[in-house]
Amino acid sequence: MLKVTGSVQGVFYRATANEIANELGLKGYVMNMKDGSVFIETEGTAEQLTKFIEWCNRGPSRAIVTDVNIQEGTVKEFTDFKIRY
Repeated sequence: MLKVTGSVQGVFYRATANEIANELGLKGYVMNMKDGSVFIETEGTAEQLTKFIEWCNRGPSRAIVTDVNIQEGTVKEFTDFKIRY
C-alpha cells in the first residue's frame, strides 16, 4: 500500500499511475483520498514494484510529490489495475 502526498490531485496522477502500472504488469488500484493524498494498493514482482515506487516518487510532470509512505499488506490477488472513484 502506498500513500502519496503533496500536490497529487488534479494533476493526472491517478491516470498516469494507471498507465504506468499497466505497462509494468502490476495489479491493484489507485484512488484519490479526501485528505488530498493518493492511495495505491498494488501487487507484482519486486522488480515491478521497485520501478513503480520510483515513478510514484516523481509522479506526472504537474505533480509535486512530498512523500510516499509504503506499507506492506496482505496479498489480495487482484486481476487487473484500475482507477477507483
